[in-house]
Amino acid sequence: MAAMADETGLEKNPANYVPLSPLSHLRRARDVFGQREALVYGDRRYNWNEVHERCSRMASALSSMGVKPGDVVSAVCPNIPAIAEAHFGVPAAGAVLNAINVRLDADTIAYVFDHCDARVALVDSQFLPTVQRALELMDGSGPELIEVADPAAGFPASGEYQEYEELLATGDPSFRWHDPEDEWDSISLNYTSGTTGRPKGVVCHHRGAYLMTMGTVISWEMTLYPRFLAVVPLFHCNGWCHTWMMPLVGGTIICCRNINAESIFGAIRDERITHFGGAPIVLNMLVNAPDAVRVRFDHEIRVFTAGAPPSPSTIEAVEELGFTIMQVYGLTETYGHVTECLHPAEWQGIGSEERYARMARQGIRIPVMEDIDVVDQQTREPVPHDGTTLGEVIMKGNTVMRGYYRNPEATREAFAGGSFQTGDIAYRDEAGYIQITDRLKDIIISGGENVSSVEVEATLMAHPAVSLCAVVARPDAKWGETPCAFVELKENMVAGEAELIAFCRERLAGFKTPKSVFFQELPKTSTGKIQKFELRQQARSM
Repeated sequence: MAAMADETGLEKNPANYVPLSPLSHLRRARDVFGQREALVYGDRRYNWNEVHERCSRMASALSSMGVKPGDVVSAVCPNIPAIAEAHFGVPAAGAVLNAINVRLDADTIAYVFDHCDARVALVDSQFLPTVQRALELMDGSGPELIEVADPAAGFPASGEYQEYEELLATGDPSFRWHDPEDEWDSISLNYTSGTTGRPKGVVCHHRGAYLMTMGTVISWEMTLYPRFLAVVPLFHCNGWCHTWMMPLVGGTIICCRNINAESIFGAIRDERITHFGGAPIVLNMLVNAPDAVRVRFDHEIRVFTAGAPPSPSTIEAVEELGFTIMQVYGLTETYGHVTECLHPAEWQGIGSEERYARMARQGIRIPVMEDIDVVDQQTREPVPHDGTTLGEVIMKGNTVMRGYYRNPEATREAFAGGSFQTGDIAYRDEAGYIQITDRLKDIIISGGENVSSVEVEATLMAHPAVSLCAVVARPDAKWGETPCAFVELKENMVAGEAELIAFCRERLAGFKTPKSVFFQELPKTSTGKIQKFELRQQARSM
């Protein structure tokens, strides 16, 4: 770092340097927004004073249980108050939050518990049997369980473990938080989906979580007092850091345990939701909801969507419902979304088909990211902004993970060349907007030609009978492999294989057109991502 001629007395000190942490947002919310509604779940409503007290009690109680700074506290919960509070209460104890996918099997949960040496686990009563099986599979005793009962949802306490509210009652509301000594200290440990092997543990730090909250406020054009519906699971990239963000703007978190159209539309009606995030599959669910479930609203609702790239037809249909939608993109390794598809005013003057196609792009980096580029896979040089040349998306910035826990080899590989290698294939258009075309592992090579599964899926989604689809490679004796489509049809709609293939042939080059179509329910993760590895296995066996 360049130094001035004389820097005597200009060192860091407690007056001019405080490690960045989203914990500070909750302290400020207590002081500034104390009486404002903070957390809502059914009939339960807490203001920011009460949330601060509950999180302090959690931190105190965990410390009394022997949880020390640096220990891992796991949570197996849907989007209910306990896991929202754990995002503050666990790091306030100096510990690291490990929010676990509630749809994982017992063997994988056992692996995660063992790999991260979980000290305590908060477990929703619905998922207690699976977690108990996980403990039976472990060689050691595993974490101490705290049961989180939800009797209003039909999941009362089993009586076998201390219940969450009982735990909070033992805590000290004036407990002094363990603020990070270094903003590089770990705040969360999130495990990847592990579709090709054991999941990897992504370690995030306080600094990155803090900066993500600041950047999202700008990207989402968020003002004070938003009413945020927690649709994105809080075990998925910590809910894209939105829970950590809400106290910053004096917002209200409305918990959504069951992710279905009725719950979302009901919350819009009852709670006047202004913001929520969700995967394209969630948007598709809203578009195809029956009229009896839909509600009319007269206020703006801003929606972030990320996951599998949404089709232009999905974006159009969601916009017609009245939502203001923005496509974003990111990974577990980047704390959630790190690009945004801004909509320049001049897009309003182009045809609707082209406009929705542009809105489906992943866009440009959000304010807190230092650099995102698309580079040639061999030369590692940036690809031209021509809308056709493919390369790998790489990025660097303060919202990139510390690394993979207990996996230095995978960390070195991910950071080779000084940037995070995402494994996503994309091009950049003339304006520099990124468009993801596939994961490296999902590219279909037919007769020597690269086929983007995303492009074929977007074409199929434009058919009026198609509700959801996924395209994977299917082995072929002549072409090596060809596109194979798996399709879910809309309720009461009919379409056959020949019809869908003909529909694609009218719109795509011959080598991109699916050679086979299968109709079935698509396997999905709890975050709405289609599990293509399962479909590839099916395609190989058919």
